[in-house]
Amino acid sequence: MHAKGHQLTQARQRIRLLRRAGDIILIDWDDLEYRLRHGARTPSIMTDYKHMLESITRDARYQRNLDWGKARPGHPEGTVRAHIAELERNLDALRHKLSEIDYWRLRVLIHTHDTFKGEAQPGAPITAANSHASLARAFLADFCNDTDMLAMVQYHDVPFALWRQSTFRGKINQERLTTLLASIGDWNLFLAFTIVDGCTEGKDRDKLRWFFRQIAGKVESTFTEADIL
Repeated sequence: MHAKGHQLTQARQRIRLLRRAGDIILIDWDDLEYRLRHGARTPSIMTDYKHMLESITRDARYQRNLDWGKARPGHPEGTVRAHIAELERNLDALRHKLSEIDYWRLRVLIHTHDTFKGEAQPGAPITAANSHASLARAFLADFCNDTDMLAMVQYHDVPFALWRQSTFRGKINQERLTTLLASIGDWNLFLAFTIVDGCTEGKDRDKLRWFFRQIAGKVESTFTEADIL
């Protein structure tokens, strides 16, 4: 085997081993192959969420969806691009309570969670393969294997869905709440994102307050109703 081809194979094997070890990995295969074939120094494997976000926002799949959307109930801002901008302003308001890594993790969530609404089946259940949540999770999985963040993208609309059940049926699906509680590990991050996503011009803060009451005593987080923007 050609020496550069052997190096590329070794790099792929190393990444597979790191994935099994649970590390968060982001790699540009085209850039790696180009460097190896042209004698350049092999880049280090990226585990930085800031770099991850930069790669996500350069991706054509991300870019083609940014201008999807028109003003509608819950989203008077209209487009995905405008929604992201509004959420980033909310994130800045919470930044004093966040570590640097969580700030960048939240930015990744902001830029991925709703980005594939334009390609999703309208009304698809949250866990259906063609829902916007599942499409966003699949996209994010191409960049990292942080299972908690993947779960947050998948289940980010469950709090609202539970509120709707309570409002229109008079009760919630307890199994669904139990699944959410079991699926999310870092409730500090998830509640920070829930506040960021739920405190927009088109959303009623009472829904957030209701959700905080449902999980009171069930999760650990520094975020409370008092942090609702």
